[in-house]
Amino acid sequence: MQVTLDYKGKMKMVSTNDRGHALEMDTYEKSGGEDSAQTPKEAVLSGLAGCTAMDIVGILRKMRIDVDSMRIEIEADQTDDHPKVFKDIKMKYIFSKGADPEKVERAVKLSQDQYCGVSAMIKKTANLTYEIVYE
Repeated sequence: MQVTLDYKGKMKMVSTNDRGHALEMDTYEKSGGEDSAQTPKEAVLSGLAGCTAMDIVGILRKMRIDVDSMRIEIEADQTDDHPKVFKDIKMKYIFSKGADPEKVERAVKLSQDQYCGVSAMIKKTANLTYEIVYE
């Protein structure tokens, strides 16, 4: 894996991987940015959501289940002192009511306990909890 970050002025940054895919980052106006993109820590949370979501879709496909609807909401609390790191992360997996709860719960558990590398990294420094909701 390789990424290159380019400074774009003020607090805007663009990180590009070796395949040409870019991720823009910025910060809040109060911190000198323009609030035009996710902050780096928000990008970490997006990476967490993306990693576990891809696991779940892949696992459910192996179970011959198509995912009609899935949303992941994440709330994170940080420590008060610098460096401010995540201390508590709450994930909410939201599926449509038609989803098979037994298979969905198995897929989420496999992702969280075995496959999601981003979850595994974050769990080394933060308390990560999750719930599954059907709507």
